[in-house]
Amino acid sequence: MTLTTAPRRSDATAADRAARTRRDHGAWFLVLPALIPILLLSVGPLLYGIGLAFTDAQSGRTQATRFGGLLNFSDLFHDTLFWDSFRIGLVWAFGVTVPQFFLALGLALLLHLPLRLRWLARALAIIPWAMPEVVVGIMWRLVYHPDAGILNETLRGLGLSGATEGRDWLSGLATALPAVIVVGIWAGMPQTTVTLLAGLQHVPRELHEAAAMDGAGAWRRFRTVTWPALRPIALSVTALNFIWNFNSFALVFVLTDGGPGGRTRLPMLFAYEEAFRYGQFGYAATMGLAMVAVISVLLAVYLAGRLKGEDDR
Repeated sequence: MTLTTAPRRSDATAADRAARTRRDHGAWFLVLPALIPILLLSVGPLLYGIGLAFTDAQSGRTQATRFGGLLNFSDLFHDTLFWDSFRIGLVWAFGVTVPQFFLALGLALLLHLPLRLRWLARALAIIPWAMPEVVVGIMWRLVYHPDAGILNETLRGLGLSGATEGRDWLSGLATALPAVIVVGIWAGMPQTTVTLLAGLQHVPRELHEAAAMDGAGAWRRFRTVTWPALRPIALSVTALNFIWNFNSFALVFVLTDGGPGGRTRLPMLFAYEEAFRYGQFGYAATMGLAMVAVISVLLAVYLAGRLKGEDDR
């Protein structure tokens, strides 16, 4: 008579662990083709930039680059021009993000109505989104042109030429920043509109119909039905737009190149000037690292809000 014994639990657990380890090793091998380009193109430059921030790297110098420790960070902390650009970046980000959201929300609500030729209106609304920022900047430079620009032409047609005759909106100390903010709102509004429109299409129609049967007007239906369903998407798109706008570069670079007198010099423009106009690579890398820290804090706040919202649901 032959007796068979069941494998001990510890042996089975060890065998499962070994099998899981082999599967994990196989998964890493499958991920490598995608992981290697990411490491080379994203993580590698980031690590190089972090290392550069602690050196005195400059262009055209004959001496070898030396490790400078926290000297660049100390200089950055006392650099009033950097803090001015930081303040301008915040004004720009708030000035673009907040009006952009409300205008996009209004446009999304309008495009959500069962209007005729709604498809055409939706197609026209996303045209600015399809345009490169450089093209948008050149187009708006023509709009703001002091002599032939459509803005001054329109104001002259309205009889307001006395106050605006020949005004160069992008070169005026008081008008440059508001002018580029208007362009930023226009350029980014389609993306926000499309996102909010997608959120509106997921609001159950039955809830609107039930609220209407209860006598709720349009504002009350929006406040009690639409907004609670749309709020997570609205918060997400607003937070991401703020981060995106704070990191803007190309649009303002084409419009004003940071001028006049640094009135539109965003932090990324300031870092670009230090690196490629003055050759201060180490100091520019320090600015970039500081911006990464700021963006990381904003992302952490955003993710904490998302997690809290999910816990409350």
